[in-house]
Amino acid sequence: MFTGIIQSVGNIAALEPRGGDLRLRIRSGGLSMQDAAIGDSIAVEGVCLTVVTLDDDGFEADISRETLGLTTLGSKPVGARINLEKALTLGQPLGGHLLSGHVDGLGRLLSSRQDARSTRLEFEAPAELARYIARKGSIAVNGVSLTVNIASASEFDVNLVPHTLSATTLAALKPGDAVNLEVDQIARYLERLMNKDERPS
Repeated sequence: MFTGIIQSVGNIAALEPRGGDLRLRIRSGGLSMQDAAIGDSIAVEGVCLTVVTLDDDGFEADISRETLGLTTLGSKPVGARINLEKALTLGQPLGGHLLSGHVDGLGRLLSSRQDARSTRLEFEAPAELARYIARKGSIAVNGVSLTVNIASASEFDVNLVPHTLSATTLAALKPGDAVNLEVDQIARYLERLMNKDERPS
């Protein structure tokens, strides 16, 4: 599990095709690898990846075809900056909201504008995800926990405060860019509980 509070911005050091999928090499930036181990989970742009090799400078992880099809990781060039977060541990403050790192799908940035000292971003979400996005609810965009300001049939917007702009990759987004979206897990469970057709008889 993750919180959506980004711990470091790293970058992609290498992309190695392997039998139809990819091995990704990550430079971890300011994220210390001293307490990490092979098999640990690290969220990369909001995508939960398993560490398969490790050194002081970063780590490597394999990306399956399923993950390549649902996220932006396969389209990132070498050198691209990426949001990083280690998995939540017991006793760690939950500053954002609970995330699984299992990206639900891709959204798209529609517009960006200044809003006092923050920046307001408007996104388009696929119809199958938009129904889970609610005003004042939570959503993860590229692994960053954000509060939804306004939600419509297929669009939502969020505000990025100066700290979020400086501590994540979101400030570099341009209209048209694709983003990884993970909707609030509570909304999914509520839908399941309220769907009478799926309840056992």
